Amino acid sequence: MNFDLFLRSLLWVMLAALPSAAAGPERIVSTSPAVTEMLYGVGAFDRVVAVTEYCLYPPEAKALPKVGGWSTPSVERVAGFRPELVALAEAQAPFLTEPLERLGIATVLAPGRTIRDAFTAIALVGNATGHQRQAAALARHTEAALDTVRRRAARLARPTVLLIVDRTPGTLREMYAALPGSFLAELVDVAGGKALGSQTSNGYGRVSSETVLTANPDLILDLIPGSKNEAGPDPAAAWRQLPELNAVRRNNVHIVREEFVTHDSQMIAKTAVLFARILHPEVPAGDWEGR
Repeated sequence: MNFDLFLRSLLWVMLAALPSAAAGPERIVSTSPAVTEMLYGVGAFDRVVAVTEYCLYPPEAKALPKVGGWSTPSVERVAGFRPELVALAEAQAPFLTEPLERLGIATVLAPGRTIRDAFTAIALVGNATGHQRQAAALARHTEAALDTVRRRAARLARPTVLLIVDRTPGTLREMYAALPGSFLAELVDVAGGKALGSQTSNGYGRVSSETVLTANPDLILDLIPGSKNEAGPDPAAAWRQLPELNAVRRNNVHIVREEFVTHDSQMIAKTAVLFARILHPEVPAGDWEGR
């Protein structure tokens, strides 16, 4: 099943099961793409009046007014939309929560470091918007999708995987990786791989070419979400500077452009399927979604 169609069908099933949603805020501003996805997933998107420039899902979000970028939302602009609730990522709290509270605007913070955080965030968003039952249903379906991938991958070999989340375009400088403790590394495990690196307090860390050579991963996932021009016509070319790497020798460097991959929302199920297809191309694609 097409995953976008699955999400939309799930939403309609949840809405049809309820004669009406519980009372909740009528005007919501979202300052995070992952939170916007969750608002849609629990059935509260029709109350969203503004989002960030990076909120692309659902597609209708692109047409909504913007409050800035992820790290640069304007508190004044947010307040100008007269929200009853501002939904934000927990990592945005240091620069958003206090000024919003001073203005008397309620907030809900969505944690976003681990897979478990995604389920916590879905529940929090559901509670804050009066869509508790829809949130519970969304969580169940997301967990079931992850379990399908996890069970299928359990019987397969586990390649070692390096996840690069940022680097200087065209080079292997200033590289940052998703490490154990991050939801991305956990999703690699779900998909039948083993994420390389040591666990850190926030699940991410800087890595050097020397470190990569020592780890010698079987496969590299190089996350360049949405990038078309900045990374150049061949984003994988920089990795050929390290021909001795297993991943390079075996042509196992994969550029991942999908925007949803970096979002710790219900989209983790979609990311798990994507990772599983890359890690295990020998498995029929439909197997990962239980088809």
